[in-house]
Amino acid sequence: MDNADLRALLASTLASAPAGAAVVCLCAAWCGTCREFQPGFEQAALEHPQITFRWVDIEDEADELGDVDIETFPTLLIGDAQGVKFNGPVLPQPGQIGRLLRSLGL
Repeated sequence: MDNADLRALLASTLASAPAGAAVVCLCAAWCGTCREFQPGFEQAALEHPQITFRWVDIEDEADELGDVDIETFPTLLIGDAQGVKFNGPVLPQPGQIGRLLRSLGL
């Protein structure tokens, strides 16, 4: 996914909720690892109510994503109004999101 696609996805996510930052998980319904990761993602959303969390199935929302080239699931896109802070795969472990958010100062 190129930078314009990333910025557009981030902007549409931030526009949908009054949060200063967003975490977007790019996954696929057929991916077992994604299904296992989803409860931890939902828990992270509960633990960080000041951040907008969005689960995006890359096949169901392909039109919005543009030219997606995801190599590994799960892939997170994290950013705020200033732009993308992180875009890449993460280990499918519940604590990963919180540690990543802390390291980014979010």
